[in-house]
Amino acid sequence: MNDHNTLNGANHLPQSGKSSIQNYVNTNGGSMNINHTNGFNSNGLNSNGLNGNGHHAVAYTLNGTHGTAAPTLTPPAQETLSPRRYYDTDFVVTEAYRASLPDLQNGPASLIQGSAVAIQQVGIHNFRLPLRYASRDGQPMTLETSVTGTVSLEAHKKGINMSRVMRTFYEYKDELFDLDLLDAILQDYRRSLGSLEAYLILRFNYPILNESLRSGLFGYQYYQVALEARMDRYGAVRKLIHFDFVYSSTCPCSYELSQHAILERGIAAVPHSQRSVARVSVELNDFLWIEDLRDLCLDALKTETQVMVKREDEQAFAELNATYLKFVEDAVRLLHEKLDPDPRIKDFKIVASHQESLHSHDAVSVLVKGIPGGFTPEVDPSVFATLIHR
Repeated sequence: MNDHNTLNGANHLPQSGKSSIQNYVNTNGGSMNINHTNGFNSNGLNSNGLNGNGHHAVAYTLNGTHGTAAPTLTPPAQETLSPRRYYDTDFVVTEAYRASLPDLQNGPASLIQGSAVAIQQVGIHNFRLPLRYASRDGQPMTLETSVTGTVSLEAHKKGINMSRVMRTFYEYKDELFDLDLLDAILQDYRRSLGSLEAYLILRFNYPILNESLRSGLFGYQYYQVALEARMDRYGAVRKLIHFDFVYSSTCPCSYELSQHAILERGIAAVPHSQRSVARVSVELNDFLWIEDLRDLCLDALKTETQVMVKREDEQAFAELNATYLKFVEDAVRLLHEKLDPDPRIKDFKIVASHQESLHSHDAVSVLVKGIPGGFTPEVDPSVFATLIHR
């Protein structure tokens, strides 16, 4: 506070006003902090607590709160200079200045809040950049990619330097990406962040040029793909592909009921069908192109949704759906039949969702290969919601 509002103001108080406060201070300890010089009568305040200018005559702190009881008065805070609101475009960061910057995340264990326990994964999610991917036809393609990079954190460490996750990844931004490259990136994560375990997921939409059923037209189908690599504390790496295949499923029961109405009563009826999604996750023994995984899914389910469609294609699609009727139970078993014997695939997990047009709910199914230490059938409740493709 300014000096004209503080202790010097007590010199202008009527004697009775000063003495009553001073006696309280002397008895209870403390010091006076009086904000205004006028407004005291013989009792220390005028009748309404205001001075002649209509302002409060006295402000003081009573055990940290404002009041009008006998005050415990404290000295004013020291006046400090406010920082300039100015961005210095000429400022240059030197090594000495950089070394002086606080670094709380790499601070001592005493800074840990909450339980001092190990954290299984900590890092960043959904930082995006364009990356180049190899394709089966030999033509690299550049795709916008969402990256999730995490590492483990030991119990005695406060945190990680999250910018290092991005900086390490950016060192590889001009490389041609596949699962083998993720192995090298994970090794760098562990070294730069001093962690025991590391995880990396790349998500992108992968275009494949598909031909229509009968008209001979071509169009790009975009497939949601995630490449994942997991490195354990011993340096062993698991490499996974997660692939969403969108198809049409026509209900076998509804088809039979429709045929019954047509044949027995001469009434037109249409079986219900719906857009459906199978998320196929595979762990590899050997290299597998994304195109190869798409072909396995197409060979199993037959009724992939179409891109370019003329009338002859739409009729063909109706015939195709009538030929390959399927419940959600059928879908996962048909995929199992194709994936299981493929020597390139070590393990797999299939999560299928038929987004029913008959019901207001979805029909879902989960099937895993079932090898020791492999995929398990448990799914997070949020997974099924991510299978709805717009």
